[in-house]
Amino acid sequence: MRIGMMADTYKPYISGITNYISLNKRYLEKAGHEVYIFTFGNLDYQDEETRIIRSPGKALTDTGFFLSYRYSREAKKLLQTMDIAHVHHPFLSGLLALRYCRPHNIPIVFTNHTRYDLYAQAYMPLLPEMISDSMLKAYMPTYCDAVDCVISPSPGMAKILRRLEVKSPIEVIPNGVELQRFFEAKELSRAKFGFSPDDVLLVYTGRLAPEKNLDFLLESFDGVAETLENVHLLLVGGGLSQEKLEEKAANLDASDRIHFVGHVDYEQMPGYLHMCDAFVTASVSEVHPLSVIEAMGAGLPVLGIHSPGVGDTVEDGITGFLSTEHLAAFTAKMTRLCIQTNLRNKMGAAAAKASTRYAMERTTKMIIDIYEKIIKETPVHNKEHELSLRNIMERIFP
Repeated sequence: MRIGMMADTYKPYISGITNYISLNKRYLEKAGHEVYIFTFGNLDYQDEETRIIRSPGKALTDTGFFLSYRYSREAKKLLQTMDIAHVHHPFLSGLLALRYCRPHNIPIVFTNHTRYDLYAQAYMPLLPEMISDSMLKAYMPTYCDAVDCVISPSPGMAKILRRLEVKSPIEVIPNGVELQRFFEAKELSRAKFGFSPDDVLLVYTGRLAPEKNLDFLLESFDGVAETLENVHLLLVGGGLSQEKLEEKAANLDASDRIHFVGHVDYEQMPGYLHMCDAFVTASVSEVHPLSVIEAMGAGLPVLGIHSPGVGDTVEDGITGFLSTEHLAAFTAKMTRLCIQTNLRNKMGAAAAKASTRYAMERTTKMIIDIYEKIIKETPVHNKEHELSLRNIMERIFP
């Protein structure tokens, strides 16, 4: 198959979606398929991958996203030779899929990776009104009706789509993770980082961004550190909130035990995880938390908050702990995770075993099966694409 992945942003921007698209592309290519990624901006960026097709776009401040309502002539022409289009962002790329693919009877698959209802302004800050809650309820049901297949990476996200009044059939297919490297990695030397074997290392990996609820995580850790002297928190990653979080951490009593590691090459991430004792996150905006699954693959128990995504992945008391978004409750469970070594080890082993359901080999086969089914069943649309676009616009701008 010739597969066109459509995304509003791609490398060098770093996110879970970007990493997943890149990994999915590689595994689909290993299975013998041609995969192209159609995106915007960073025209001068030197891609290490092949078949990355970029069209001009206006940068949306420093978010990593670009605004554009069209592909270049060359990109459009190439897209219209695909057997199937897979949309990873529903607004810009999503509308272009209807505009460019429908006339050529190219089936469209859409994966909803993001809780747009929770951080619309972080996604497209120049168009917040377009993706407010009311606009999402106008847009998402009509858009999902217009494509051939809607995929949710988790049952929790499928429920969110239903809450947004999406009535189309939804396939639940996890975003896969290349787990073998996390199973087999050797831990980095604690001594090199100034830690002792007796220290308890808690780790968060991912973007340092407003929607990740990291202020809450720092406050909780500060409470734990009041009682336990050998506990440290590592924040691996960077982002818009890094400077603000560093300022906050500097004013906490446990400031000397909060470590901002910064961006780490993805190849080194398994080693960092294996060096630590548990993974902690306070995010409630996850759809399918790849960083959580990677940590589980490395044998770490996870502490998170009951919410779609994290709540779908972590089994409370078995592979980690789930808490309410209440500081005292979350801090109590973090403390328990730190002091109960045997339970922590038991949950870590269970987490590694549970992570296998997200293996890239398994999820890639599920995606290929969906592609083949949709291609086989896609009817001739004729001028239906024009009606789909018109219906969407009329519902958003009555």
